Amino acid sequence: MLTTDDHRRDSAGLRYVYPVISRRAGGVSIGINLNPNNACNWACLYCQVDNLTRGGPPPIDLACLAGELAGFLEQALSGDFMQRQVPPDARRLMDVAFSGNGEPTSASEFAEAVACVGEVLGRFGQKGRLAVRLITNGSLMHRAEVRAGVRRLADLGGEVWFKIDRATAAEVAEINRVPWSPEKMAKNLKTCAELAPTWVQTCWFALDGMAPPDESKRAYCDLLRPLADRLAGVHLYGLARPSLQPAAHRLGALSLDELTVFAAQIKKETGIRVLVSP
Repeated sequence: MLTTDDHRRDSAGLRYVYPVISRRAGGVSIGINLNPNNACNWACLYCQVDNLTRGGPPPIDLACLAGELAGFLEQALSGDFMQRQVPPDARRLMDVAFSGNGEPTSASEFAEAVACVGEVLGRFGQKGRLAVRLITNGSLMHRAEVRAGVRRLADLGGEVWFKIDRATAAEVAEINRVPWSPEKMAKNLKTCAELAPTWVQTCWFALDGMAPPDESKRAYCDLLRPLADRLAGVHLYGLARPSLQPAAHRLGALSLDELTVFAAQIKKETGIRVLVSP
C-alpha cells in the first residue's frame, strides 16, 4: 500500500510516471518525473532524492511518457490499482504533477511534455477534470521554452506550485544551495503568476536546532506582499519524510502550532491565504 511517507519514483516500475499519496493534494497524485537521472540545478538540504547530482535531465522520450501515463490511467480509472495499492480514504485521483527527482523545467522538452499530458488526458476524458500541476523552484522562468510550457499548463486549467523556502540571499544559499537573490525570485514569481495560477510552496523547518528567526519571517512576508493580489495562496509545509542529503542531521521538524503561528502572520501581513501541512 502507498502511504504519504512513500514517494519513491520507481513504485510503479516505470521510467517517468509514478503514483504517490499527496498530503497537500489530498489523494493520489500521478507524478511525472522528467529527471530520472536524479539531477537538479538546486540541492536543497531537505531533498528526499537519493544520489542527487547537479545538472539537467537526459532527453525525454515523449512516446514512452505518453504510453506510461495512458497505461497508468487505464489501471487507475478502470483497473484495480486503487483497491490494491491505495488506502480507502485516499482512493481518488487528484492531479498529474510535474515533479520528480529534479527541476522539471530543466528538461528542454518540458513544453512538449505538458502538451503530451494534455493529449493523454483528453483521450481518457480527464482534460479539465484532473488537475495538472507543475512543482518548480522557478529558477528557469526566464527561458522562453519554460514560459511556453507554463502557458500550455494554464490552457489545461493547471496551476504552478512555486518553491520559496526563504527570502534572503544568505538563507537561500544555505537551504537551497544556490546563489539566488530576492529580486530574481520576485521577478520570476511575478512572471509565473502572470502565466498561470500560482501557489507559493514553502518548507519551514528548524536548522541546527533553531527555528527560523523573526527576521526570516519578515523578509518572507516582505517578498510576497507586493504580489499578494496575483497569487492563489501559500502551501506552508513541514518535514514529513527524512532528507537523504548529507545535511539531514541538521534538520528538525517544527510543531503544528509553530507552523500555524507563522501561517497566521503571513495572512495578517500579506492578505494571502495559507494552507498548512505539518
